[in-house]
Amino acid sequence: MATNEIEVLIVDDHVITRQGIRRLLSEESDLRVVGEAGDGEQAVDLATELQPDVIIMDIAMPRLNGIEATRQIKLLHPDIAIVALSAYDNDEYVFGMLEAGASGYLLKTSSDEELIDAIRSVYDGEPALDPLVTKKVINRFRATGEPAVHKKASDHLSDREIGIIKLAAKGLSNSEIAAELSLSKRTVEGHMRSIFNKLRIGTRTEAVLYALRKDWFSLDDVS
Repeated sequence: MATNEIEVLIVDDHVITRQGIRRLLSEESDLRVVGEAGDGEQAVDLATELQPDVIIMDIAMPRLNGIEATRQIKLLHPDIAIVALSAYDNDEYVFGMLEAGASGYLLKTSSDEELIDAIRSVYDGEPALDPLVTKKVINRFRATGEPAVHKKASDHLSDREIGIIKLAAKGLSNSEIAAELSLSKRTVEGHMRSIFNKLRIGTRTEAVLYALRKDWFSLDDVS
C-alpha cells in the first residue's frame, strides 16, 4: 500500500454514524477524513470540491440516494473509490451500488477492522465485499442462467487480460495475480487499467460481472 495518507469522505445521513467513523479512522496514521456529507447531493458536491481518494457511502439517504450519488461521482471522478456501508443487504441496494461503480459493499454489522481494511483495499484497486454480498453475486449468476452472448472475449480483450479477470474472480489481489503469472504488480495494474478502458468500466467487480454476463468464462472456472 502507498505510504501517503488516504483521504476519506464520509457520507451518511446520521451524524452519530459519521462521528463514530471519523473517530475510528482518526486512530489510523495512514487515513485522514477530509469531509462529511449528510445526503447524496452534498456527497457529489464535496467529491468534486475535496477530491478524496475513498468515499464511504450510505445508501438510504434524503435528497439523493447513495446509488445515484455513486453513479454521478464515478461519471465525474472515475478515480475515486467508493465503499458502500449500509444496514441493508437486499439485492436492489447491493447490485445497484456495484453496477453504479462501487468497489466495495459492507454491512453496518461489519467490524472496525473490516471497514479499515476495505478502505485500504479499494484505495489499492482491490474489491472489498462482505462475504454475504459475494455470495449474492455468485448466486445471481447461478440462478438466472443468463444466456451466452456468444461473443469472443478476444474481440475485446487479450488472452492475458482475460486470464487476469479470471484470477480476480477467484478473489486474488493484484499482488497475488502478479505472483501467479510471474509478472510485476505494476504490470498487472497496467493490464487492469487497459481492461477498464476497453470495457468502459471502473472497478474489478464490474470487470468480473461483465465477463460472466458475456460468458467468457463460467463460475465453475473460478470456483
